[in-house]
Amino acid sequence: MSAVQSREIHLKQRPNGVPTAADFELVTNSLPAPGPGEMLIRNVYMSVDPYMRGRMVERESYVPPFKLGEVLQGHAVGQVVQSNIDRFPAGTYVSHMFGWREYAISDGTMVMPVDPKIALSAYLGVLGMPGLTAYAGLLKHGRPKEGETVFVSAAAGAVGSLVCQIAKIKGCTVIGTAGSDDKVKYLLDELGCDFALNYKTCGDLTKALSAKVPKGVDVYFDNVGGSHLVAALNVMRAFGRIPVCGMIDQYNATGLPEGPGNIIQVIPKRISITGFIVSDHYDMMPEFMADMSQWISAGRIKWRETVSDGIAAAPAAFIGLFHGDNLGKAVVRLGPDKV
Repeated sequence: MSAVQSREIHLKQRPNGVPTAADFELVTNSLPAPGPGEMLIRNVYMSVDPYMRGRMVERESYVPPFKLGEVLQGHAVGQVVQSNIDRFPAGTYVSHMFGWREYAISDGTMVMPVDPKIALSAYLGVLGMPGLTAYAGLLKHGRPKEGETVFVSAAAGAVGSLVCQIAKIKGCTVIGTAGSDDKVKYLLDELGCDFALNYKTCGDLTKALSAKVPKGVDVYFDNVGGSHLVAALNVMRAFGRIPVCGMIDQYNATGLPEGPGNIIQVIPKRISITGFIVSDHYDMMPEFMADMSQWISAGRIKWRETVSDGIAAAPAAFIGLFHGDNLGKAVVRLGPDKV
């Protein structure tokens, strides 16, 4: 096969506050035929995820920052179109971290085959990183018990929507927050939450939560931080657990945000707050896949996707995460499932 032309998104400049289109650049790159021990992957779907915002800042973290003038990296699923790797023959569908581009060359490191009989985009959501994040974060760090109450922020998002449903499967009462009435309806009508609040219109969040769950909350799954964390600390029961998945409220902060003024609540209430990263829990992947596959087959897990089309749409899809544009998992479709 001759060289292929692949469009890709580069980080043009580091965002200041909420990212804008000017922070990204669409570039066309010519890829040679794969060499010995390499394969060429045609990406079908790529993921946009809030955690990527942290990698756009020049600082030390658990993953290195994105480099200016280079293609961004993210989860994607695609099809091998040419291969010099025996275990990945041409035609194989795979998931990998070479997103934000139409084609990628790989030596097979950190590439996993996937079943094309399942919707490919599911491997970026319910069966991918967001799914494992919800599963490991809730079950290992939240440790919900039947009959307890679980509060989930950003509950209509890719991770939060799955946390709500797993908590219901475990026999918990679930209350979620979201940023629109349509999303609240989704939480109640489709995901089976017992209570849901539009945090933008409900007034004082502590009072609104207390009115819905007057006996308090045992587990708070934190995707937001900020006022949500403050309210959660106020309504937590003794020995409550707070797994901290993300704090999107701070991702675009240009200064140092104030800490929760009520953090002292962790002492008399004996609250456990645990930050976690999904890559620490890859050992749970077999049980996660077994449980999630069973729940999906039984109709106990539902999900939504917000799909954008074309590599050029990736920056807008990413920026939309910080404006609440997505319902469920946000993905970008780069091409047809089969050619």
